[in-house]
Amino acid sequence: MELFATFVDIALHLDEYLATLVQQYGPWIYAILFAVIFSETGFVVTPFLPGDSLLFVAGGVAAVGGMDIAVLLATLIAAAASGNMLNYQIGRYLGPRVFQWRNSRFFNQNALLKTRLFYERHGGKTLVISRFLPLLRTFAPFVAGVGAMNYARFLFFNLLGALSWVLSLTLAGYCFANLPWVRKNLSLVIVGIILVSLVPVAAGWWHGRKARRSDK
Repeated sequence: MELFATFVDIALHLDEYLATLVQQYGPWIYAILFAVIFSETGFVVTPFLPGDSLLFVAGGVAAVGGMDIAVLLATLIAAAASGNMLNYQIGRYLGPRVFQWRNSRFFNQNALLKTRLFYERHGGKTLVISRFLPLLRTFAPFVAGVGAMNYARFLFFNLLGALSWVLSLTLAGYCFANLPWVRKNLSLVIVGIILVSLVPVAAGWWHGRKARRSDK
């Protein structure tokens, strides 16, 4: 319970934690941010790490001189793209047998199956769309690897997704995070970003539930 409370506190006060890290670690902050975004997108077992809100807050910190925006963007894009590449390779190595794995503390079978359905419906575009959807963005490259998606095609959609995700959210933070109203209510804004990103996931769950009821 205490660990959960700590995680919630970090999520709601990312601006304070990130500003402190910038002061403590200087240029090493880019390596820290790279590691967080790379892990969030690169490993199936780490979808709980901050993604959307971290990009927004990082842009806001860069706007007040805490980081160089060009270096920040390059770091985050590289982390997002390379994380997906690792995830793809892991999925390619493990193959279709992963769909037989059971739910556990470190593996969400339901999220994996939903991502596979999403991937079958949208194809390569899943790698772009899912960037803005928690859980799905972690599983999408993994599913692409399991399905042996053509690597050149994967690289194209992977880079397009990384660019659209990082540029939109980080530059939004750079432009708006330090506006007086946003600054005063940043915790609410972060909650809003998290909730908005979860809407498509919740909608998919609700439609799936209705479909199961209608089949009974």
